[in-house]
Amino acid sequence: MRAIVMTLCAIALCSSTPARADADLARKRLCMGCHDVSAKRVGPPFKDIAARYVGQADAPQRLAQGIREGSAKVWGPVPMPANPKVTPDEARRLAAWVLSMR
Repeated sequence: MRAIVMTLCAIALCSSTPARADADLARKRLCMGCHDVSAKRVGPPFKDIAARYVGQADAPQRLAQGIREGSAKVWGPVPMPANPKVTPDEARRLAAWVLSMR
């Protein structure tokens, strides 16, 4: 019985690790200072961002570029500042994580 419980815990931990790691990355890179998963803050919620990009093949690339370089007049008058400390790989991971929230 203990082996079954340990196996189920390991499966649960492994399946949630990428999402947890990307949420931790979003906090580390201060994304959560302006964004939330489902509520509007300074910037739009991640779920709204994911919904806007549904079906767009270039969405991961465009979103990753916006994360690193910033953007203006995409979601209203408040610009998103550039995040030069976010590496290209981190930007791709963050973009994929946001887009997974559709």
